[in-house]
Amino acid sequence: MATRVLSQTARAATSRVGVTRGFAVLTASEEFPGIPATSPAPKQSSSSSVTTLPSGLTVVTEDASLSSTVSLTFPNAGSANEHPSEGGAALANRYLSFKSGSGLSSALIIRNLEDVGAELFASAGRRGATIGFTAARENAAFVAPLLATECSFEKWDVKEAIKLADTEAAEAVSNAQVVLSDQIYAAAFGAQSSMGRSYYTPGSKRESVISFRERAYSLNGAVLAATGIPDHEAFVRMVEDEFPTPAAGELAPAISPIYIGGEARVSAPSTGYAHMALAFQGPTSAPLMNVLKHSLVLSGASAFAAPGIMGVYGGSAPSDAESAVDALCKAVGAAPPADVVAKAKAAAKAEALRALDAGSKSLADAMTASILDSCGYSAKGLADSYDAVSPEDISKAFGEMVKSKPAFAAVGDISAVPYHATIASRF
Repeated sequence: MATRVLSQTARAATSRVGVTRGFAVLTASEEFPGIPATSPAPKQSSSSSVTTLPSGLTVVTEDASLSSTVSLTFPNAGSANEHPSEGGAALANRYLSFKSGSGLSSALIIRNLEDVGAELFASAGRRGATIGFTAARENAAFVAPLLATECSFEKWDVKEAIKLADTEAAEAVSNAQVVLSDQIYAAAFGAQSSMGRSYYTPGSKRESVISFRERAYSLNGAVLAATGIPDHEAFVRMVEDEFPTPAAGELAPAISPIYIGGEARVSAPSTGYAHMALAFQGPTSAPLMNVLKHSLVLSGASAFAAPGIMGVYGGSAPSDAESAVDALCKAVGAAPPADVVAKAKAAAKAEALRALDAGSKSLADAMTASILDSCGYSAKGLADSYDAVSPEDISKAFGEMVKSKPAFAAVGDISAVPYHATIASRF
């Protein structure tokens, strides 16, 4: 009996195979209206726009980023623009970012930014200062004017800024790499020059902090970069309406440091290690500078570069210091061959283009750097600037570099480190 039932069931199931069910199949959007698209839209290509306002402020935007970074860069607010009596003012002024100004308290400024989910940042160095935030695209234009508040220098704000700056300067002195960087600038430009003095200078005074900010933090000559802005013209109108108008007057001239070449040494035998850097006068063009740096790296050196200075660095046990110096000299002893230059150009170009796709803030930084370097910005223009670098350009730049007087810095246990005259005689 059981066997007969199972057989009948099997025959019934077999007879239904291949029979099409008679009902209409609805699409997902018909059955569930309003659901998001399951296939992502292709990424929109980025386009950029640049406008320089009558105030002297340059506004550069792009429209494809999913989030928005708005940064305001003051190219004359670095320590290289400090007057002799203003040592440490650039560092202290970084800590005055987002502080009371334009009739708004620090708490109100920060709360307005944080209410829209903004992530704040501020930076400074020898060659300028930047303040900015990253937020959702739809909120960027609403809170951007808060970047241009005119500091009211409340006593507690300035006092706290100077205290924090002194703390950071004290920490920097204990970092051998920071000290080495300071010393190579002192050797290259002179310890008493504006570029040769350390950014990490403690003991700034209220009066110098105020005078430096009033002179250096001007919108005239500044760069406002904004990513994820769909309407450049509307953003520019907002800036014209909401940002303060700079006081009448000429733009302070940018510092043009004079490279001299020399030596700077800091003895600290207790470290048990010798840190050394060898530098020369370098190109100021960013593409040429970066390709030349990558050429040195591909040749096996640890290289560094900044506008006007380029070199190699290393370190060793005190007993091996002379061999380490020999290696540094050998690294810059001959111009890189054409095959190395080709690889270096590809690496430098890829690095520059990756920065455009490494996030909203990285893109804003690249846009600002391009404006300051060439007064314009476009991804294609950036790529073309690297393509235009030829092996002959690198050979010429390298030749001019090693013709300059070398700058040498040594930090740590330097009892066996050769002196500048010995090193200079090799070039």
